[in-house]
Amino acid sequence: MTTAALIVAAGRGIRAGGELAKQWRALKGQRVVDWTLNAFKQPTVDHIVLVLPPDDETIQDSFPSIPGLTFVAGGSDRAGSVLNGLLALKGKNVSKVLIHDVARPCIAQQLIDSIIIALDNNTAAAPAVAVTDALWTGSDGQVTGTRDRTGLFAAQTPQGFHYNAILAAHLAHPGGAADDVEVARAAGLDVAIIPGDPDNIKITTPGDFARAERILRT
Repeated sequence: MTTAALIVAAGRGIRAGGELAKQWRALKGQRVVDWTLNAFKQPTVDHIVLVLPPDDETIQDSFPSIPGLTFVAGGSDRAGSVLNGLLALKGKNVSKVLIHDVARPCIAQQLIDSIIIALDNNTAAAPAVAVTDALWTGSDGQVTGTRDRTGLFAAQTPQGFHYNAILAAHLAHPGGAADDVEVARAAGLDVAIIPGDPDNIKITTPGDFARAERILRT
């Protein structure tokens, strides 16, 4: 049985600014997607599926030949893209799959290994960081209230699953989930929380590029 990484890179990433989607933009001498892809090129990962925009068939020509790497066209939304990637792994004897957002290029090998190990005793496991800041609600630029932060976590990826379980969950889900943990829980799967990494940031806004470069320099 083998472990696979499924990297979702089919989105447009318009909030990050610029003319290019964020996964194709330069970050410390490489593209964001290259940093993310390279993080999963390690002995504990046997297969990598990179889900690319369905309307750009030539983009895969920009990648070097990597053993175990498969390219898949994305779907109409994130859930559809993940499902396409999962289906591409059928027949590869995959037991564990890590589903990761391409916009998290600062993922550390230690966190990847922690998720893989956690799947030895759990059907699903995902990293998260406990919320420590005060939480407000707001409207029209004014604070309207506060919220209790007890028991709240900021979710990260890669989110890990037993392959057959998450494939069945996606096939049964109606769509519209925020992430794959939501899909898993809708199917009745328990999801273990693994300590996340504050440096495992998701590039979302223009300022996140500078922050990611600082992290990658360390």
